[in-house]
Amino acid sequence: MTAISQLQPQALWQWFEQICAIPHPSKHEQALSAHIQAWAKDKQLDIIEDKVGNLIIKKPATAGMENRKVVVLQAHIDMVPQKNSDKIHDFEKDPIIPYIEGDWVKATGTTLGADNGIGMASALAVLGSDDIPHGPLEVLLTIDEEAGMTGAFGLEAGYLDAEILINTDSEQEGEIYMGCAGGVDAQISVPMVWQSPEQSNATYTLTLSGLKGGHSGVNIHLGRGNANKLLARFLFNHADELAIELTQLTGGSLRNAIPREANVSFMLPGENVPQLETLMAEFQTLINQELAIADPQMRLELTEAPAATQVMSEDTQNRLIDLLHACPNGVIRMSDEVEGVTETSLNVGVISTKTESVEILCLIRSLLDSGREEVEGVLTALTNLAGVEVSFSGAYPGWKPDNSSPVMALVRETYDDIYNKAPVIMVIHAGLECGLFKKPYPEMDMVSIGPTIRYPHSPDEKVLIETVGQYYQLLLAVLARIPEKI
Repeated sequence: MTAISQLQPQALWQWFEQICAIPHPSKHEQALSAHIQAWAKDKQLDIIEDKVGNLIIKKPATAGMENRKVVVLQAHIDMVPQKNSDKIHDFEKDPIIPYIEGDWVKATGTTLGADNGIGMASALAVLGSDDIPHGPLEVLLTIDEEAGMTGAFGLEAGYLDAEILINTDSEQEGEIYMGCAGGVDAQISVPMVWQSPEQSNATYTLTLSGLKGGHSGVNIHLGRGNANKLLARFLFNHADELAIELTQLTGGSLRNAIPREANVSFMLPGENVPQLETLMAEFQTLINQELAIADPQMRLELTEAPAATQVMSEDTQNRLIDLLHACPNGVIRMSDEVEGVTETSLNVGVISTKTESVEILCLIRSLLDSGREEVEGVLTALTNLAGVEVSFSGAYPGWKPDNSSPVMALVRETYDDIYNKAPVIMVIHAGLECGLFKKPYPEMDMVSIGPTIRYPHSPDEKVLIETVGQYYQLLLAVLARIPEKI
């Protein structure tokens, strides 16, 4: 047994170790799903895989609790696949390697998958127990939450009997979540016109790296650097004076992760390279001063690249750079109703250069439909001015807070009884699946809890060991207190 599997509560951590061992990035959850299904069948639990791949597992109540309201514990199967640039790791084949450092569990150069692996492990630990008191229990494990909420969108009425849903995807012990932001993907397409280089120039790749990145909902208010935006800023300021001709621009990997790295390949006159290196050093110093608290380790690196045979036309290049530099990013507005919570934000998440176009993928989040629609309008106006196209897809609703929620009151009272202090009732800017569950199950009463996870969606992701036990203790206490059916 490893040190991870010997942590307490042991059943939860043993499950988490199994989850780490089986690759399960978004859209590639089949192996982990199959493992869970085989285990559930061996335990003689009722298990269903629905049309889109969600798992619904049902367990009878423990003796004497048969008349309690049915509860569904919910988590998502997939994890965000992010790694450091120097880490060799295939998320579809290689296991996550967790380790203990002080009070935290981390991963070796990759995302840990505590989001939402700890929640999933807690639900499976309850299913596998013989000594945890609970009423009729269901577990819902959704697919593809991180890359499109496919599972939540595809969940249909009729699968669940529960009146109460406990979502396990929150990331701060001591906080109870009763609402979340909605969102929509925005894809900007900049048509590509190629031409031959004006002269036989040197070809280089400029890489911007060293940023913290993070979750574009949970961490967006921290003011961290966005690699795509910073690289666009450098090009906006210096591309003309250096006679740069772009051949490729890429950055980020997920629309819901703040991009940590971006790179641009280009040709320029060899005699301008010393000036480029000087400007790089000045820009690196400037940005590290600007982000001295939030994100102080940005670095620029120049490497030679194979000679290019074509470059972007001058008009295409100017249009792309101007658009990226002008595009809003980060917090658009803080909430007036919930202190300290972001109301509306935009993350310029991914840039990819293709033969026909450069594609820019953004994620808009807002607690208000009107806030989301306003940012859609801003991007539409900006792309109209730039003469390019933008499309919106995958819109999902927010989870409207319900101050009269019985389960929220139950969790709050239980937490107060256990720890002799009141939890914080919160609305989260990240997109939980609860809003989507309200469509097939409009009367379901919902709440979200979880342990303390830092820097999800980045290789710095870590989970605070002590809070995993605290979260699990709260979960079990709530299950024991679920009221009887009316």
